[in-house]
Amino acid sequence: MLYRLLKLPAQIMLHLFCRHIQINASWALNSRGPLLIACNHPNSFLDAIIICTLFKRPVYSLARGDVFKNKWIARILRSLYIFPVYRTSEGVENLEHNYATFEACIEIFKRNGIVLIFSEGLCINEWHLRPLKKGTARMALSSWDEGVALKIVPVAINYQRFHSYNKDVHLFFGNCITREDVDLNNGFGRAILSFNNLLHKELVSLVYEIAPGDAEKRKKIFEQKIHFWKKALLAIPAALGWFFHLPLYLTALFFAKKFGTGNNHYDSILVTILLLTYPFYIVLFTAIVYLVSGNPLSLLLLIAMPLFAWSYLQIKKG
Repeated sequence: MLYRLLKLPAQIMLHLFCRHIQINASWALNSRGPLLIACNHPNSFLDAIIICTLFKRPVYSLARGDVFKNKWIARILRSLYIFPVYRTSEGVENLEHNYATFEACIEIFKRNGIVLIFSEGLCINEWHLRPLKKGTARMALSSWDEGVALKIVPVAINYQRFHSYNKDVHLFFGNCITREDVDLNNGFGRAILSFNNLLHKELVSLVYEIAPGDAEKRKKIFEQKIHFWKKALLAIPAALGWFFHLPLYLTALFFAKKFGTGNNHYDSILVTILLLTYPFYIVLFTAIVYLVSGNPLSLLLLIAMPLFAWSYLQIKKG
């Protein structure tokens, strides 16, 4: 219920957080299961927000197990279709819980559902494909053993920048991997290796390889010229967008810097705060303007505010 309730606000917020989202195969967003999305992991749970928001059908995702320690947070995460995956760094005694998560995912596949897994395991803000863990391969092999005709689609998320709300995002889909593509005749270990080699081959062609300080290469890949007519047309609504949203943005920025600096969660914290507070902020702002002015037309701010914010995002320099 919570997943469906937040989907529309998330779609709106995504277009107020990212300037452009380029997709190489937009038809893939209409995919049906059983499907396992195998993705790189450069930007914490913002990666999951983008994919789950853009896909037309519900997407279940996997997250690090330590965030499930608090039972109330765990309940919220599960209502958002998020399951825990534990690593050895979070306690060897917790690894057995992964079996329950894998079984739950296989049941989702049997109902033609979709699951998202981050095949690198750890999240690091960088333009680079890291070595793949074995979790994606194990889930695929277990599903095939259960007779599920699971397809695995490699997906790469490439960000123009980190630690900023005004960014371009390139979302690229690779060729699907099926049971027939993997060598399953030479033991479990060889099957894992065969699968990971196939997945790596797909992802390495989709994930940008950019050195951290190579701003010129990033500019060459992502830069989009802002036409003069667009600047002129959007100048006034953009100025209003900057002014009206400044209190909210500065508040979100404060918490992102406080809790997200140095741990790769900056963007995720920023967008989550904006996602959860923006509807209330618009209503409160509109109510204050209406009470002060007494003009019924001020109620149009409920629609105009997001348009003003979008206008500012479109002409803001990177």
